[in-house]
Amino acid sequence: MRPADAHTGAGTGAAAPPDATGVEDTLELRLTEELLALLGDDPSASAPRPDAPDRVGGPDLLRGPDRVGGSDLFVAPDLLGGPGTWRPVTTPAGVFQLVAVELERDLGVISRWMNDPAVAAFWELAGPESVTAGHLRRQIEGDGRSVPCLGVLGGRPMSYWEVYRADLDPLARHYPSRPHDIGVHLLIGGVGNRGRGIGTVLLRAVSDLVLDNRPPCARVVAEPDLRNTPSVSAFLSAGFRFAAEVELPDKRAALMVRDRAHRAQL
Repeated sequence: MRPADAHTGAGTGAAAPPDATGVEDTLELRLTEELLALLGDDPSASAPRPDAPDRVGGPDLLRGPDRVGGSDLFVAPDLLGGPGTWRPVTTPAGVFQLVAVELERDLGVISRWMNDPAVAAFWELAGPESVTAGHLRRQIEGDGRSVPCLGVLGGRPMSYWEVYRADLDPLARHYPSRPHDIGVHLLIGGVGNRGRGIGTVLLRAVSDLVLDNRPPCARVVAEPDLRNTPSVSAFLSAGFRFAAEVELPDKRAALMVRDRAHRAQL
């Protein structure tokens, strides 16, 4: 999948040294207690457990305190604070709100958007509804590090969003991530809403929502495909900066960053 490109519907090698890419960020090697808990490690332990996973993800996450009463009921950690519960905001395009995806209610419209050729070129989820259903279900039934949402503008669903913990995502292997980095993927659903600057407006609104609702987050990041110049332009216009080109498994991406410290100036 190639998410995160705004205008056409999309909205992850080690990071190159700063002098090669212009990346000003420093690599954070400190593991937070939250990340250690996800990995199943005791922060006070002097050595990793022999059964600890070698990467974030997989069934090893479902153990220890993440189980209820020793049962198989998994309780997802509060990694994002429920983007689907964040308050509506007034934007120049109208009142906008993120609404958590419900598979039975929303699968039809999201699958239809995914089959738009302009969207499919970047998201690679075209096909029967089962293709999109599988993608959504992995997040809805996952560990809480990625939350799929509909973007509702003026009371009408018109975009699809994924708000995710970038520092706990495979993307973190490809850039100097920091604890609590949050990423966004965006798909503008209707053709009539593209090419009018709405992507820029909504990217700014959603990144503001992230920073307002997640105080530990110092940066909102995104990785649109470099070929999608309208998307990169939308991120730049929304106050993101171009940090680097990064080589990801499925694309060459533009690493876009919106810093909390500079949000008032951009």
